Amino acid sequence: QVQLVESGGGLVQPGGSLRLSCAASRNIASLYAMGWYRQAPGKKRELVATVTSGSNTNIADSVKGRFTISTDNAKDTVYLQMNNLKPEDTAVYYCNAKTRTALIINYWGQGTQVTVSS
Repeated sequence: QVQLVESGGGLVQPGGSLRLSCAASRNIASLYAMGWYRQAPGKKRELVATVTSGSNTNIADSVKGRFTISTDNAKDTVYLQMNNLKPEDTAVYYCNAKTRTALIINYWGQGTQVTVSS
């Protein structure tokens, strides 16, 4: 079991920055991967950025060059630094953790709203 608690969402103007944090209830070095997904109204949930236990990252093309994912193993926390935000980045952002034994199991946070608007 993994509990995830996100923070850092809010309202920001276009071109602004936000940093999302996701604190896990267990040692994140033991997880297969962690990451961020988002869901805008009327759209499917989509991958934003992920990082594996081997530090391999995967960043969506739509945010590449603007968003950065990082981890702090000492704090069991994953971050999403979002720069040069655009209105189309508006969504609920969800933290995700994956464990892997015979199967990959997904755990989700409660979500945090990010609104980009002037």
